[in-house]
Amino acid sequence: MTGVGELSAGAAVACAGAAAWLLGGPGDGARRTQLLLAGGGSVGPPPWERALVRMRKLRAEWWAVAVGGVIALLGESVLPVLAGALAVPLLRRVRRSREAGRARERRCDAVIALCGALAGEVRAGRQPGEALLRASRDSGGLGEAQPVVLAAARFGGDVPGALTDAARRPGADGLLGLAACWRVAVDRGAGLAAGLDRLEGALRAERDQRADLSAQLAGARSTAVMLAGLPVLGLLLGTALGADPLHVVLHSTAGLGCLLVGGALEGAGLWWALRIVRSAETA
Repeated sequence: MTGVGELSAGAAVACAGAAAWLLGGPGDGARRTQLLLAGGGSVGPPPWERALVRMRKLRAEWWAVAVGGVIALLGESVLPVLAGALAVPLLRRVRRSREAGRARERRCDAVIALCGALAGEVRAGRQPGEALLRASRDSGGLGEAQPVVLAAARFGGDVPGALTDAARRPGADGLLGLAACWRVAVDRGAGLAAGLDRLEGALRAERDQRADLSAQLAGARSTAVMLAGLPVLGLLLGTALGADPLHVVLHSTAGLGCLLVGGALEGAGLWWALRIVRSAETA
């Protein structure tokens, strides 16, 4: 119990230090002194505002460590801190997956905008190479591959091949259709604008279908996450009623066993529910 108390005290000191850093920030006193000596009338925003800014910049996965520290203080055990630290890689993976999904959607929207802008430029009477140059500047649909594609269009290179290479990025699959339209227009003399209109319509319909499916599955995903949080709610209710469930769970053999088994079942159930949702999205 002495070792646990020392570890809990250490966690309390760490939490206090983090709170002080959030409120004040490193070198805050030095900056304040420099501003006063320089005759400045303002010393910056108040501490609570700086703390909110720092909290917004804090990665979502590190909140697991903060919550674990609070539970460790309440339950007088170091186990919640360790659990929070172990959850950091998993939460980081979830965050990066969401960021990748948002980047994929933005890239898809940019490709659709590129097709629409390119069709408009071609109808205005510009040559395909010049039209692609103007449309890509306005829409940004080519992304990092824009210099390569524009160089191929400007100097008579393989524009469809460059577009095909650019389409390998997640969310840029529509560039494959643009490459096909370009190849058909150049080789067979077909109307590029008409093909781009059909391509834009197909890409918009596909995007709307994905958005509709995501909206329909949002309820199932939220329900799974809410059910996963019910055990935590039960612990909070028990604490409010004075039953001290944290002490039972963290300081008894039966409680630790229930915690391990319940955590494993909770993780397996959440993984299975989200797997069903992902399978529906893939289908």
